[in-house]
Amino acid sequence: MDINPSKRLASLPPYAFAEIDKKVEALRAQGVTPIDFGVGDPTEPTPDYVAECLTPSARAHAVSGYPNYNGSKKFRSAAADYMLRRFGVTLNPETEISSNAGSKEAIFNFPEAILEPADTVLCPSPGYPPMKTGTIFAESQPYFVPLLEKNGFLIDYAAIPKDIAQRAKMIWLNYPNSPTGAVASREYYKGLVEWAHRNNIIIAADEGCYIDIYFDDKPPSILEVDREGIVAFYSLSKRNNMTGYRVGFVCGDEKLVNIYKRLKTNVDSGVPNIIQDAAIVALADDAHVESMRRLYKEKRDILLPALRSIGLSTTEAGATFYVWQKVPGSDVEFAKKLLDPSIGIVVTPGSLISDVCEGGLNPGEGYVRFALVPSLEQVREAAKRLLSLRS
Repeated sequence: MDINPSKRLASLPPYAFAEIDKKVEALRAQGVTPIDFGVGDPTEPTPDYVAECLTPSARAHAVSGYPNYNGSKKFRSAAADYMLRRFGVTLNPETEISSNAGSKEAIFNFPEAILEPADTVLCPSPGYPPMKTGTIFAESQPYFVPLLEKNGFLIDYAAIPKDIAQRAKMIWLNYPNSPTGAVASREYYKGLVEWAHRNNIIIAADEGCYIDIYFDDKPPSILEVDREGIVAFYSLSKRNNMTGYRVGFVCGDEKLVNIYKRLKTNVDSGVPNIIQDAAIVALADDAHVESMRRLYKEKRDILLPALRSIGLSTTEAGATFYVWQKVPGSDVEFAKKLLDPSIGIVVTPGSLISDVCEGGLNPGEGYVRFALVPSLEQVREAAKRLLSLRS
């Protein structure tokens, strides 16, 4: 039998980290335990108050059947309360909010609800892969826009060619940004929204993953500026160390949220009620995320001096738990150098998480990403190991 993947799946590039993974496995085979800054998955535990509500919730929902496709009323109300408390944004939980199984599911599927074959979608590079892959699976065309240091790693929407802007159906945003840590201001959003409305472009903002992990001023939501033609994606994965729970919400323009709901009822059966109940408790609490902000800042304050000590120029990003570090020469070779058994540090080469933009530019070249997820003790040990790179 001749069995082949679909053209859509086959069109995706192979797993970018295969070579790095091989070297990591080789280290482990030599008895070296690498310090892994590569994957953005928190290693700190989910707060106790979240875990403790699971069993009572499971008993309460023992015979409740399938969950509501778009989230329970209690969950959607909790999301609305969070948006009002955090941003001063008033949302109708009945019409402007839907649950989702974490941002990845929603971001990948949303293009199917909005796009037609051959539509153009503006995607940041570097960017979250489901923005691109969801566009491709919707049989539309991603147009990659570079995130450059000279622009503060903000999308330079004014520099997008006029013919591209005129035919674009949607633009993806991600602020606070992974991997650069950049934060968009209200003034930036005002200009972007005006430009998008002028060109009839839908704004899809992946903003809720890191928006509560900040070090200086609180990052704004784009929904503070406007709602028309805008949909925002939220997740509790990083806010409350709940990556394994797979829960979040989509909110914004009622028309866009309604279209997403129509898609969602055909894709899944809803987020489990016990997970929604855990998320309700997590959304109502701000103390845990405050403690995580302090912890990530402490880790960053250990790592950055170590990077400076080996001759690298560092910057303190305003948000996220990433360090987007500029390195001399090839980012892939720098990452390989850190995998030497005497160092044993895993980072993500920037060129592997970026897409080539117009003119052949890969904006991730010359950068590596550190995710501040190892323990404090491991970060301290990594800082010591980096000293071996002093010239």
